[in-house]
This record gives sequence, structure tokens and C-alpha cells, in this order.
Amino acid sequence: MEFVAIIYILIFMIIALIAFSVFQIRLAGIKVKDFWGFIQANQMLDKLYIFSKKYNNMTPQEQVIFLSEAEKVFSAFDRIPNMIWEDEYRKYSEVLDTYKNIRVDRWNNDTEKVK
Repeated sequence: MEFVAIIYILIFMIIALIAFSVFQIRLAGIKVKDFWGFIQANQMLDKLYIFSKKYNNMTPQEQVIFLSEAEKVFSAFDRIPNMIWEDEYRKYSEVLDTYKNIRVDRWNNDTEKVK
């Protein structure tokens, strides 16, 4: 009987913690769906950061994939206040720089092909 009571108390505490977390996220002006997307984008940012280090060795197909994934990450980060992800700013800016370089290179290549 005591075991069942402990389980009910633990379940109640878990539900209360989840509700409190959702309340805090909404209080910050963020939708829960956007916050979950941000968590996933943060994980992808780590992978893109590592991938951006080999920018000069990327194939055109890898560049397209990088651009696509980077756009998704940027979109998710735009929905979240900057103060939440300020620790990740260095990675974000390096991925953004690589993104810009790839875009410029691809634009230059397309322009040269037209000529």
C-alpha cells in the first residue's frame, strides 16, 4: 500500500514539473512547439558546426545539404529569444559564415556558367 502511494506521489511530481516547465516556456513568450524545434535545431547546429570546418572539401551535393539544414537551424533559432541561445552564438556565427560563403561561391559559379 505504501509502495502505491509513493508511485502516485512520484507521478504527481513529474506531472507538476512538466506543467511548471511548460508554464515557464510560455511565460517567456515561446511556444512549446518552437522550443522543442529549437532543442532539435541546437543538436543539428553542433553537427553543422563540425561539418562547416571542412567547408573547402565539400562536394556540391554536400553544400546543398548543408545549406538546407542550415536554413532550418536559422529558422528555429529566429523564433527563440537571443538570451536563451547566447552560449551557442560562436557556433551559430561560424555556421552562418560558412553558409554565406557557400551561397556566394554557388552564385559565382552560376554566374560564370551563364557567361
